[in-house]
Amino acid sequence: MPIIDHFGIIAPLYDRAIPLVQAEKLIEIIKLPIDGYLLDAGGGTGRVGQFLRDYVKDIVIADLSLEMLYQAKRKGGMHVIGSQTERLPFPAESFDRVIMIDAFHHVQNQQHTVQDIWRVLRPGGRVVIEEPNIKKFSVKLIAIAEKLALMRSHFMNPERISDLFPQASSSIKLKHDGFNSWIIIDKIQRN
Repeated sequence: MPIIDHFGIIAPLYDRAIPLVQAEKLIEIIKLPIDGYLLDAGGGTGRVGQFLRDYVKDIVIADLSLEMLYQAKRKGGMHVIGSQTERLPFPAESFDRVIMIDAFHHVQNQQHTVQDIWRVLRPGGRVVIEEPNIKKFSVKLIAIAEKLALMRSHFMNPERISDLFPQASSSIKLKHDGFNSWIIIDKIQRN
């Protein structure tokens, strides 16, 4: 069965269809501003990253969809790179912040994504994953719709996502905001 590039198809309309509505809350959760580097893993069109440019030294959008990255590049002020989140092309400890907004359920191997996000995060850095909460009935309907559209999505509950991170070297918080959940992971600095 051929793979459908769903995101390539909707890339020109994505920002209008799914606008960022809580930029101030996101800035607070990420703990910005910082004089450092931010990776938006699965960041697509840069619909989130464009609001964070003024709060970091530099921002990189990593995504598989070249059409989505083309839209991000047009916004300016962000570097874009075509990459799987499971194999990020960056040296270890390259980023002070890593975000993944409404994208974790789209990656092929979520365990490898967590491992590589953790690898590129500096000690003292923060990962923020925002995902639709699969415990909500409306999200279950979205999950079914994405399966029917052959999107190969795999939604996980917030607790399961947090369990994928190394517990001994992190501090993990969960926040729930209606439809969405925030998994906030701080990488403990070594002494």
